[in-house]
Order: sequence, then C-alpha cells, then structure tokens
Amino acid sequence: MKRKHYEELLEPLELELVAMARWAKHKGERICVLLEGRDTAGKGGTIKAISARINPRQLRIVALPKPTETETTQWYFQRYVPHLPAAGEIVLFDRSWYNRAGVEKVMGFATDEQVEGFLKAAPTFEKLLVDDGIRLFKYWLSCDQEAQEERFAERLQDPLKRWKLSPIDIKARTRFTDYSEAREAMFRATHTDHAPWTVVNYNDQKRGRLTLIRNLLDRLPDTLVPEEEIDWPALRHEPREEDFNLIHPLPDYPPGD
Repeated sequence: MKRKHYEELLEPLELELVAMARWAKHKGERICVLLEGRDTAGKGGTIKAISARINPRQLRIVALPKPTETETTQWYFQRYVPHLPAAGEIVLFDRSWYNRAGVEKVMGFATDEQVEGFLKAAPTFEKLLVDDGIRLFKYWLSCDQEAQEERFAERLQDPLKRWKLSPIDIKARTRFTDYSEAREAMFRATHTDHAPWTVVNYNDQKRGRLTLIRNLLDRLPDTLVPEEEIDWPALRHEPREEDFNLIHPLPDYPPGD
C-alpha cells in the first residue's frame, strides 16, 4: 500500500482512536492490548499508529526487558501485573507474558515444565482479568519468511534501524518452523471464549495496521462521548513577547541548497 493512500485511510481511524480514549476516560474503562507475532512483523509501527494521537498520560506502552535475577524467582505473571491498566487507561504490550510460549520455549530459556505450566495457567490468569472488567485484546501479527528476511536485510543495511537486530533475531532466522509450532501449541491452549486470539496478516505492514486498528475499534461498544466544549476567553491585552537569547538556526544543508 502506498504511503499517501495509507495516511488517507489512517486519518479517520485516528479520530476514532481519540474518541475511544475519551470514552475510556469518561467511563473508567481499562483497555489492555497484547501485540505478539513474528520478529519484524510490525509491532512497533502498529503501536506508533495507535498511540500517535492519544494523550501519553492516558496510554502506556509496556516493553519489558529481560527479567532480572529476582524476577526469575517470582510467580511468572508477577512482573506484568503492575503494568495492567487502571481506570481510564489504555496499555499496549509490545510482547507480553506470552514470551514464555514463544521465544523462551523456542530458544530454550524456559524448561518444558515451565512452558506447560504457563499454557495451563494463562487462560485462568486472563479470566481473572476479564472478570474484573479489563478489556483484553490479543493480537498475533503474522508474516511469511520471505517478508521477514527482507525486513531483516533492511534493518541490517539501515544504520537507523540496525539497533532493532539482536543476537536472538539472528538465531531466530533458523527457527522459523519451530516458532510456527510453538505458536500453534499456544493457540490451542490459550485461544478461549473470554480471551480469543486474533491473527492479522502483516505481509503488507500498512494494510496490517489498518486492519488491526479497525478490528480493535469494532470490538468495542459505542464509544461516542460528547466532546467537552472549551470556553476560550480572549486575551485582555496585546500578546506579550518574551526576551531571551537565541541560538542561531542551522544554515542550509547541504550548503548551497
């Protein structure tokens, strides 16, 4: 999808996302969105698209680092609980507790017993969240191996994107099928009526973002809340200027342009 067409389609969705945030604040709703999927699928771009127009005091992005030594001794879900949304908040998880069923399983960071225990516990944990009123959405962003390889190559060649590559990414290239099998086992165990998975095709990332956002908005109730009118008084004096020292603007670059 061409960027211009994508931006034209995204703009009305951004208005709906802002309305969603206003509704969540007004009603005290708690919205929790889990974004999982293939490496390079497009989680970061989707998070930016959802969050770009929403007050950052209301929307939080959670991307937890590798667990600390202490956290590895805790109840597995414990490190995620403090990041769950409070009333009026929207939380986007850039990967979530499902790390255990994905990268930890495939790369050998968790034992078979730990993975099996997680798959049994996750539906119960999520039932507690949903029963308490949290609106939980679980998305899996899917792309085929050809698209993934192209994106890995792009990151390798672009110095502004190279930070996205990690040693785990390099190893994951040889485990594409293993990740597929781990994903299917995860779906079988954790795709429930109270917290279903939604798979989105991200071979075309722009189309994938639009599809995911549309699906998220459509699964919410009517979010129309009248926008509060602001009585904006006129200044009682002429606009005042500030007096301060200025750093000279950068010259034209490249010189002569």
